Amino acid sequence: MLAAIWAVTLGSARTSMGDVVGALIAFDGSREHLVIMTLRLPRVLAGLLVGAALAVAGAIMQAATHNPLASPGLMGINAGAAFAVVMVTTLGGATSGMAMVGSAFGGATAAAGIVLLFASAGPAGATPLRLVLAGAVLTAFITSLTTAVLIFDQSTLDQVRLWSAGSLSGRTQAQVAGVAPFILAALGIAILLRAHITTLSIGSDMARAVGQDPRVWRGVVAMLVIGLAGGAVALAGPIGFVGLVVPHLARFGVGVDYRWIIPFSALAGALLVVLADAAGRTLLASQSFPVGVTMALIGGPFFVWLARTRTGGAS
Repeated sequence: MLAAIWAVTLGSARTSMGDVVGALIAFDGSREHLVIMTLRLPRVLAGLLVGAALAVAGAIMQAATHNPLASPGLMGINAGAAFAVVMVTTLGGATSGMAMVGSAFGGATAAAGIVLLFASAGPAGATPLRLVLAGAVLTAFITSLTTAVLIFDQSTLDQVRLWSAGSLSGRTQAQVAGVAPFILAALGIAILLRAHITTLSIGSDMARAVGQDPRVWRGVVAMLVIGLAGGAVALAGPIGFVGLVVPHLARFGVGVDYRWIIPFSALAGALLVVLADAAGRTLLASQSFPVGVTMALIGGPFFVWLARTRTGGAS
């Protein structure tokens, strides 16, 4: 099965499985090997990282906020990253390479930090409701600013259009290598702390009963989400629904214990994004088809079903 997945994602009608294996273990500089190593491999690696990061970010956000509809976008990460890329493109003309990745990651981090700062103000600290409200307000504000900039700068709109839809197209080894340490470090920490996240998910009163300070651990979760979702958005743009869909699929498969949900979400999210990207390229024969659109086609109906069943609409 793994070989088939690699063949679908790395191969093409003109590329055999032997070419893929050969490029990975005995690169010879041929056209086929160059295409695999410089175009398809970075795209697959980016998809694996982005999918795992967004899925785990969504899982731990749902654990911390006790909100089944929570996703990384609630902390303004997508909006912050998009605004940073648009501003860098408008002011400096940088639309590719590490400049774009760095600006997106910085914008995502700053936005999430502002949300956490506002939500933490006051004696109650960063409660789930305050986090949601702060994130929604900041997201609306930054999105309005981004739209205003794009209205007055058509060239910037043309340049960031594909990235803003969530795309793995054109990712390079340098871009993947620049973001991978942040994502991998956050993934490793989330896996190590999954028992504490499980405790946080059962409620503040129970967490305090076993000696956990919910405010401290919500801060830890917020920092993890910054590293995970911020790095993912920096690398591939704002891909939606991964952080919403995958954690619920994980609960269907392994139950409500986050010691299992987090690693399962990482694997399932990575696989989902890579296969969704391959499906978009295969069905529409386009190397630049945004995976964000494919994920919207998958996640939209799931979101409607989830909203109805979890809020009582279905009953």
